[in-house]
Amino acid sequence: MRCVGFFITFEGVEGCGKTTQIKLLAEHLTAHGIGTVLTREPGGCDIADKIRAILLDAENRALSPLAELMLYAAARAQHVTEVISPALEAGKIVLCDRFCDATVAYQSFGRGIDRRVISDLNFHACQGVSPDLTVLVDCDPVVGLERAHRRIEATSGPREERFELEELAFHRRVRSGYLHLATEEPFRFLIINGTETIEEIFVAISTQVVARIPEALHAVC
Repeated sequence: MRCVGFFITFEGVEGCGKTTQIKLLAEHLTAHGIGTVLTREPGGCDIADKIRAILLDAENRALSPLAELMLYAAARAQHVTEVISPALEAGKIVLCDRFCDATVAYQSFGRGIDRRVISDLNFHACQGVSPDLTVLVDCDPVVGLERAHRRIEATSGPREERFELEELAFHRRVRSGYLHLATEEPFRFLIINGTETIEEIFVAISTQVVARIPEALHAVC
């Protein structure tokens, strides 16, 4: 019998700490014998990673909002086909650093694109896949941007900072968008205070996430 996995996404503004937390959760689940796949958006596979390089490169600030949106949709379609769907069909827990909610928060609330346009694109790109649980690591964009800029300056690789260079008002709209989405689907969203210590945030996330994972997935399918 084919197992059905469980799809968990992590969301939040730049510098909220979600990437650190999703990696810690992946290590925690794996250590407890739970089959886990860790991935990210944009990216997660070779073709989508190439699109990611375009989307996050600060030299591409002239990219129009509509072109940006379509690139995200293209990367997501490839990612779902190549990584997410196969892992879920294999009965894995899939942890994804950003997914379709990010597109609504950034491109609709942030950029002002009609949400219906985004919903239509997400419908096709996601191919029937939707998160079972979304962890929203919430923090003030001022705090998040300070963290993000420190991380970028300490990184020796490509400077993925196109969004970090946006004005503060943009990031405040994005945060507002995330919180609005959480009110629309309160059962799916788990809101975590991103201003606590890394250890405190991890305890809050791991305790609540493990409690939500179906018992059948606590053993390898």
